[in-house]
Amino acid sequence: MAAGDPTPQALRAFHDDLSTAYGPQRWWPTQDADNPRFEILVGAVLTQHTAWTNVDIAIAALREAGPLTAEALLAHADLPVLIRRAGPHNVKARRLRALCQWFVDNGGFETLAAWPSAALRRELLALHGIGFETADVILLYAFERPAFVADAYAFRILERYGWWRGRRNYERLRQQVEHAGPTADAAFYDELHALIVAHAKQRCHKRAPDCGQCVLASRCACALKAAPDAATGG
Repeated sequence: MAAGDPTPQALRAFHDDLSTAYGPQRWWPTQDADNPRFEILVGAVLTQHTAWTNVDIAIAALREAGPLTAEALLAHADLPVLIRRAGPHNVKARRLRALCQWFVDNGGFETLAAWPSAALRRELLALHGIGFETADVILLYAFERPAFVADAYAFRILERYGWWRGRRNYERLRQQVEHAGPTADAAFYDELHALIVAHAKQRCHKRAPDCGQCVLASRCACALKAAPDAATGG
């Protein structure tokens, strides 16, 4: 049974079991083949507290209004209207503008690609409306830096698995997983995050997890605890 902090071997087995169950995820989902990396920045902000279906609609509206670039977004006087399907549009428009201005002021991907990951993360966290999760999504998917996204799905699954106990703390869980994970393999964290999301949606539901069909059941604290009850009908 999983218990305590993950070891490198246990984390790899966790990743590989999910990969066997769900196959390659190939995240981040994008629409714009011309500007996919910049679209990731936009999507990371728009998806805050919003279903991805609404983000897709908002991004499509932005693309219809012009090229999906930082300069174009900064020039849209009606930016809140264009992204209205993505939740609190006035708030997110301010956050997008702050991110786009920072992106332009610092030379875009060509210049930012040379920045160390720690400096990039620090700068992102200093921007209006960019928290830990959004910053790590941008680092991982737009800049291809190794980063664990300790979102609500990750907490749900790792709590049940036995790798997290107590009050939720984003930075502690991120550091715990990154300590066990590879130091220079962004693709590993890319798939790990996407696989966790897939597992949370398809098996490890918020209520009534489907432990009987779970690929992790043989090592999951939650599934092992539920097994005697299932066997006795309790």
